[in-house]
Amino acid sequence: MKIIILGAGQVGGSVADHLVGEGNDVTLVDSNDAVLRTLQDRLDLRTVHGDASQPSVLAQAGAEDADMLLAVTASDETNIVACQVAYTLFHTPTKIARIRSSDYLHHKELFGPKAIPIDVLISPEQIVTNQIMHLIEHPDALQVLDFADGRIQLVGIRALTGGPLVGHALRELKDHMPTVDTRVAAIYRQDRAITPVADTVIEADDEVFFVAARRHIRTVMSELRKLDKPGRRIMLAGGGNIGLHLARDLEQRGYNVKLIERDAQRAGKVAEILGKAVVLHGDAADEELLRSENIHEVDVFCSLTNEDEANILSAMLAKRLGAHRVVAIVNRSAYVDLIHSNVLDVAFSPKLATVGSLLAHIRRGDVVAVHSLRRGAAEALEAVAHGDEKTSRVVGRCVRDVKLPPGAVIGAIVRDGDVVLPHQGTVIESDDHLILFVADKRQIPAVERLFQVAVTFI
Repeated sequence: MKIIILGAGQVGGSVADHLVGEGNDVTLVDSNDAVLRTLQDRLDLRTVHGDASQPSVLAQAGAEDADMLLAVTASDETNIVACQVAYTLFHTPTKIARIRSSDYLHHKELFGPKAIPIDVLISPEQIVTNQIMHLIEHPDALQVLDFADGRIQLVGIRALTGGPLVGHALRELKDHMPTVDTRVAAIYRQDRAITPVADTVIEADDEVFFVAARRHIRTVMSELRKLDKPGRRIMLAGGGNIGLHLARDLEQRGYNVKLIERDAQRAGKVAEILGKAVVLHGDAADEELLRSENIHEVDVFCSLTNEDEANILSAMLAKRLGAHRVVAIVNRSAYVDLIHSNVLDVAFSPKLATVGSLLAHIRRGDVVAVHSLRRGAAEALEAVAHGDEKTSRVVGRCVRDVKLPPGAVIGAIVRDGDVVLPHQGTVIESDDHLILFVADKRQIPAVERLFQVAVTFI
């Protein structure tokens, strides 16, 4: 697939890395020549230096025969204009744009075939807000991801001594919860992936990923560790777009919210927008301020500024001063790997969350959702089975007969709105939505090929 990416920032560079690794023909456009040279030295792609919305620059990037345009620059307006130019002058089939401004997002009628020709809108702030909200609702989880419009979730959790299933084989899970359908999709032990089978024994400190209907999530989690009760006292550091989005959502759900913002003008603006949240002007790494605001009573502290170092330090301080659980936004992969689950409870990467949403529209075959896991090393995806026994590699076959690549597991099937936890004899039907866990993202192309329908299918 020939793909043009506009914007070589954190999101653009990360998407380019994923797509080049999967054999796509990628051209990256940016106005910063130094950033382009750095990426070109590391990745097998073309680069074009220039203004991403200029017709001449898009022509130089090969827009005339591109299959897809990803507009992910830091400017909403540049992304919008670039999609319009690509549509009008070059007839680019698929145009995806990152839009950050809530003003634009509140008027979806602006976008579409008869308006601004953007096929897919990606809002990083909304994606990050949704995923952090899940972590607040499930304070013991490392990751909580939605599939099938939220009816089913994939949850990552660290097993601890005292959990009823810890020290026992997976086959005992059904005995512990006879009325709950769940499937363990993967286990990571000392950073090594283990494909779960009935005889697999869960050990303390294992990172366990399981699939279940949303209503059963806490029941399954309780088998792996003693659960904390979800708290209502939340403190946020950073009043930027993500902090504001999250504070507003938390307010609406009845949480007790305090937000700390270092910039006085921004703090005032945020205070005007929010209704019940307490907005404080100050530094989230100020020990006196945190103590005066009773940090030891805070259930979840979220550090959400644009600076990784500031987020890590303020979250570490909040943890030391008694905050029960801390979550920090960290974009640099090296930092995430260094601190994940050791220094902080959760180090969350907005870059990976956004990349996952973009990949759902790039994957071959009918892929509805994609989520990056394990700091980008693994993926979970929702793929739709089409065709029949003659045209499809999955339809009409039992789960045991589907030739999945190593480390790939079918965790669940959504059929006509119902969640089915498959066994080896379950037959896959056309239009089934399959939730798959892929422990090694290098196997993704093989998974995609399974869901591509033969040319004889009409």
